Amino acid sequence: MIVNLDKEVSMGIKKFITVAGNIGAGKSTLVKLLSERLGWQPFYEPVANNPYLADFYKDMQAWGFHSQVFFLTHRLCVYQELSAWPTSVILDRSLYEDAEIFAANLFAQGYMSPRDYKTYQQLYTVLLNFLPTPDVVIYLRCSVSTLIERIQNRGRNFEQKMDIAYLETLNQAYEKWIGGFTLCPVLTVPADDLNLVANPQHMDLIVHKVQDKLSGKEEVVFLPEEYQPG
Repeated sequence: MIVNLDKEVSMGIKKFITVAGNIGAGKSTLVKLLSERLGWQPFYEPVANNPYLADFYKDMQAWGFHSQVFFLTHRLCVYQELSAWPTSVILDRSLYEDAEIFAANLFAQGYMSPRDYKTYQQLYTVLLNFLPTPDVVIYLRCSVSTLIERIQNRGRNFEQKMDIAYLETLNQAYEKWIGGFTLCPVLTVPADDLNLVANPQHMDLIVHKVQDKLSGKEEVVFLPEEYQPG
């Protein structure tokens, strides 16, 4: 069933949601299912189209800057497209995550030089002035064990030997980032406990929570009794 939140929540005013979360958290799956349920336009992360990504996972120091600049450039193109899109949109991963989590982590771990990181940050800072702010960020909070399981299940060859410590570091960075994020309202989803594909009731729950957040409700949380078996 398609729920028209454009009409129910905003009376025809275009909305912009972005889905945030670590590698393997389920962002693309949620974007797909939400776009189908809400009738909104999805915009996906260009993982398959990044010509540097496979090399990056083999040698982060050599290819980290190249990969991040590719993502930043593509993200700018996507933001331009979604800004011009006539209806509400859902974005798979935000520009904020590229810069404030992934690029920052590469620099902190010594995989990006101070010169490259400064150049990247200058470009990011300029772009922020021209990009729209989401109405809501949906953050998929996910444990490393669940991330690993989902990464293995989706079977991307270049991800199969990903360092667990890398995922743990990113998870810590995500928690710090979302804790200080104030640009727009945030809806935090307990992604470990929800099976969006196998359990339609879990998707119903997320749709209602999104609707609450878009309508201006400040405190919207997922209670265990709402999604755990009785």
